[in-house]
Amino acid sequence: MNRNSHNVAKSMMMSSKEPNFTLGIEEEYLLVDLASRDLVVDPPHEFMRTCKELLGDHVTPEFLRCQVEIGTPVCADIDGARTQLQRMRRTIANAARHHGMAPIACSTHPFAHWDRQQNTDKDRYNELAKDLQVVVRRMVICGMHVHIGIDDENVRNDIFSQLTYFLPHLLALSTSSPFWQGRLAGLKSYRLSVFDEMPRTGLPYQFESAGEYKRTVQTLISAGVIEDSTKIWWDLRPSHRFPTLEMRITDVCTRLEDALAIAALYRCLARMVYRLRVSNQRWRTYSRFLLNENRWLAQRHGVKGGLIDFGRGETIPYAQLIEELLELIAEDAEALNCVAEVNHCRTIVSQGTSADRQIETYQRKLADGASEKDALIAVVDQLIAETVEGL
Repeated sequence: MNRNSHNVAKSMMMSSKEPNFTLGIEEEYLLVDLASRDLVVDPPHEFMRTCKELLGDHVTPEFLRCQVEIGTPVCADIDGARTQLQRMRRTIANAARHHGMAPIACSTHPFAHWDRQQNTDKDRYNELAKDLQVVVRRMVICGMHVHIGIDDENVRNDIFSQLTYFLPHLLALSTSSPFWQGRLAGLKSYRLSVFDEMPRTGLPYQFESAGEYKRTVQTLISAGVIEDSTKIWWDLRPSHRFPTLEMRITDVCTRLEDALAIAALYRCLARMVYRLRVSNQRWRTYSRFLLNENRWLAQRHGVKGGLIDFGRGETIPYAQLIEELLELIAEDAEALNCVAEVNHCRTIVSQGTSADRQIETYQRKLADGASEKDALIAVVDQLIAETVEGL
């Protein structure tokens, strides 16, 4: 077969068998009191009732009462996801304002204390509280989960086993949790440190087939340790409810456009790995030990540091890595009509993530003579404004 014939055959194969790569995004928000800027320990029931009336099943309470979660419908493209997220953030913000509250899209509150929070009174959450004790009661954290639709179970598992490499790259772009209980944590994503106290978290393990994954999960179910795979909280997992791969490593993004950029990049990476499969190639897999080092570097430094290129054996500045990633998925961004969104990753790198902006505001206020309390309140005010920016 000559080169042109090979390209035609490959194109036909991609068009006839390619997954739809539909998109769904879940975001968790913290609810703050507009007077104190602290978390609202027990929001009024009318707030959630209003949200339910307007958003239906696309809004749910979270484990803690100070949290609320939204999830978009299945979206065919990134424009649809933008429309849905804009509507949902706006709806939550408007409903909260009527009760003297505001949502903030960040993964930790700058100064709230975890031991003052109360869990939502639902059977599942009460059982979690009983089972996991102080570990789960410390979960005053929020994340963003992105689902990519891949109907074929075997294809889904194949892509699942290769995408782990890119999880630190996605985390670095999302960091929004530099504070914990009024102190700078020294990490751009302290959320992961809190979440990693939970069982069955962290980077996923490798499975040779979808069947092996199911058998592994069934071992825990049969032993009575878990009821189903929803209690496997890896950074990336096959969804229990949908034929999707659910990316869970990222902090929730304060700015909507940052969230869309990361979702678009994740979607393109999934398609890129699928293209390799069509050509009988694979992205090289590395040990969990090595990948965890990049996870730590992303958690610690965000986009202001670097990650290890294991092939070169060097730590590469993130600004260089993002250019390499964008070149790698250029074909996929064109095919999925999200070139502008993935290119926004450059803006995140140049302007910094939410964590970078929070730290800058806090340190600037202190340098101007503000008290620590007032500097932290200024950070909350910034988060309130950025959460609804552009809606």
